[in-house]
Amino acid sequence: MKKTLVLITVILFSVRCMAQEQLSFPFQGGKAVMTQFFKDSLIISPGIIQKKATGTAVFKFTANEKGAISKIIIYYADDALLAAPIIEALKKSNYKWIIPDHEKTHDFIIPFTISFNRPAIEDGKLRKTVYENYINRKPIISTDQVPLDEATLLPGVVVSYDILQ
Repeated sequence: MKKTLVLITVILFSVRCMAQEQLSFPFQGGKAVMTQFFKDSLIISPGIIQKKATGTAVFKFTANEKGAISKIIIYYADDALLAAPIIEALKKSNYKWIIPDHEKTHDFIIPFTISFNRPAIEDGKLRKTVYENYINRKPIISTDQVPLDEATLLPGVVVSYDILQ
């Protein structure tokens, strides 16, 4: 009787260990589709182009079982100017997220990098504008504890824009 009980316990334990949940990429269509979606949806404002703003921003958002997003939180942004178009692009991704089974909501962390395409011929005016933007930027920094819980870190999205000379 003891051997049978031990055998059943071992079998149940081994089945539980082997039944790890397989998580597909959390954006409908995969990584390449997500990257292209954000490159197409992120609209660079004239203010960003005029100031030749560049930088990184890290966001956390929550998705429910239907893929709707909520609770968009800025963890870090090199400049507040960069945050607004990213928030709008995140809102456009509503109902495109896939969360793990047996969860009602899931948190995702996604970094964005925005930069401009370097012109063939650089001039002093461009360097001066970039430097002025750098010294006058207004970063957004999380000063409180950042609760991560069980968040999924997504691959970074790099968006480049053309500058007018």
